[in-house]
Amino acid sequence: MARLVSRRRQRENPYHHFGEGDYGEIERLIQELLKQNGAAGLASGTTSVSGVGIEAAPDWTEERSPETYIGYRQAQNFASPEKVHRNSTQSFSAPANLSLNHWGLAGSWNVNAESAVLQAATGKIVFRFHSRDLNLVLAPAKDGKPARFFVRLDGAAPAENHGVDTAPNGSGEIREPRLYQLIRSNRRPDL
Repeated sequence: MARLVSRRRQRENPYHHFGEGDYGEIERLIQELLKQNGAAGLASGTTSVSGVGIEAAPDWTEERSPETYIGYRQAQNFASPEKVHRNSTQSFSAPANLSLNHWGLAGSWNVNAESAVLQAATGKIVFRFHSRDLNLVLAPAKDGKPARFFVRLDGAAPAENHGVDTAPNGSGEIREPRLYQLIRSNRRPDL
């Protein structure tokens, strides 16, 4: 969250911003605060940022799916039929039907406060979403060996809709803990 308050805005409206976007306004306000505190020689305009791949700005016009958390602390819309038993290994089955923004697990998982850890070689996460991108924080096993994964979009390989960390056939490999871009949709999903 950006919470920047200039003297001018202190009495009016302090500026609040959550998440991505509004970069130009944030930069203008930072410049204003720096000038109020004696900074000189600042550029008069704002920097244009054009991210590529996972760093590209979100497409808010088509965004209908919020950030989704798999750990039980912030998880919402869990749809597998089994109830989560916190911090213990259990088997899950994928839900028969998924509503928008609902998700489920299949296979043997240990669901912790901040994550879900696959306990056997086969398992999956199913999610019905509506957005241009699908990103997921992934990490290899504790032994550090790379782990392979496959992504399906509407039951098929993502092809031209693959993310930077996924091949057109849906394959990918987890080598380090980080955010992975699984889908970068070039089409508008129909709901």
